[in-house]
Amino acid sequence: MFRKMRRFKQQLTEEECISILRNEKRGVLAVLGDEDYPYTIPIDYVYDESGKKIYFHCAKEGHKVDAVRKHDKVSFCVYDQGFRREGEWALNIKSVIVFGRLHIVEDRGRTIEIARSLGLKYHPDAASVEEELRKAGDRVMCLELAPEHMTGKLVNES
Repeated sequence: MFRKMRRFKQQLTEEECISILRNEKRGVLAVLGDEDYPYTIPIDYVYDESGKKIYFHCAKEGHKVDAVRKHDKVSFCVYDQGFRREGEWALNIKSVIVFGRLHIVEDRGRTIEIARSLGLKYHPDAASVEEELRKAGDRVMCLELAPEHMTGKLVNES
């Protein structure tokens, strides 16, 4: 169902892909938006290694939520900061693309757990995360991406 990577010599291993998902801060989520136009969103996320899921948080309404309710197939792209080999100008970037189905987390307790995990990834301390959950926890919604296919690639921009 999914295409094989054409430039297979540049393909990353599954372990390398997971490392990028685990360590990077942001990615771009692509959904099928209004009038079936692709809608892409730069977004924070957290990768759950135990369940091999990717989680996002959002408001309870908006373009992204409407799109997910209409069509659950999405793609998510994450890439690292890149590196330059000595003496070369071109940037080498490792990227990962995940294809899967995105759904709304309905369980309120689970939503707060996910929001807490996201907060701990980005906030400087646990107390600030708990304060934010206290103030805004009722307004947050979480989305769960269940990967169906993942590829990673090392790209040289030259």
